[in-house]
Amino acid sequence: MIAQEQIPTVLDHPVYDQEGRKIGDAKHVFVDDVTGRPEWVTVKTGMFGTNESFVPIKDASLVDDHLEVPYPKDRIKGAPHVDIDGGGHLDASEEQRLYEYYGIAWDEAWQRANQPGDGGWAHGTAGTAGAAGAAGLTDRGRGDLGAEDMGTARTGRSVGDDAMTRSEEQMHVGIERVETGHVRLRKYIVTEDVQQTVPVRHEEVRVEREPITEANREQALSGPEIAEAEHEVILHEERPVVETKAVPVERVRLRTDEVTDEETVSGRIRKERIEVEGDETGIARDRDERDAM
Repeated sequence: MIAQEQIPTVLDHPVYDQEGRKIGDAKHVFVDDVTGRPEWVTVKTGMFGTNESFVPIKDASLVDDHLEVPYPKDRIKGAPHVDIDGGGHLDASEEQRLYEYYGIAWDEAWQRANQPGDGGWAHGTAGTAGAAGAAGLTDRGRGDLGAEDMGTARTGRSVGDDAMTRSEEQMHVGIERVETGHVRLRKYIVTEDVQQTVPVRHEEVRVEREPITEANREQALSGPEIAEAEHEVILHEERPVVETKAVPVERVRLRTDEVTDEETVSGRIRKERIEVEGDETGIARDRDERDAM
């Protein structure tokens, strides 16, 4: 429940939904022109705050430095788009459409708005007090209060003197950190065919014949004169033996590097202009006002 004196605390502060998720920042608070009670808050949503959604402020509450509203983020972002007229007011059809979207009965809202009470939130009338009767809403409407114009509902009415306040919107570009993808390391096994050449040796039989000489005559005559005999030689060879062994070869990790790019953001802002109307001539105008026109 937000009172009018809490509006400066709400503006330009974060707004969270019923599940504790940030929706955006509060841009404007709309109050009833008759009762002065806050009725709606607009929330800047989107990556760069390019959209502005209306949310009922009746059951909202201030928690620390942010505003909590009893609606889910997706419902708020899908609220009907409303174009605010030059005076910063909601007309009857726009407000009725918003009431219906959030499940608030229009007739009940009108009745509560006209019930007598002490003007506080305890009676639960502030959330619908801005209805002020379907017939008179177009004239009285909702006053739009931004951080720069507390004290006047941007209707051109003075607040105690004969000066008129001229306001304009300023564009503030924020930065939102969002997920753009996932990168992971995954280790898997592949099989490759490899070749390696190694030298191997083997034995072969070579027959040697030598004549009988005085040097070997004694060995040649050591056996029987005529007989059968055998002599066996064992042959050897080398064969390659393959053995695999797992050894560590490198360490791999993921790191993120921040790269700064520049993006141009465009938007629309509204400015109020003050003109002097009358039959008299020779009216001096402010230099800045002449340059703007």
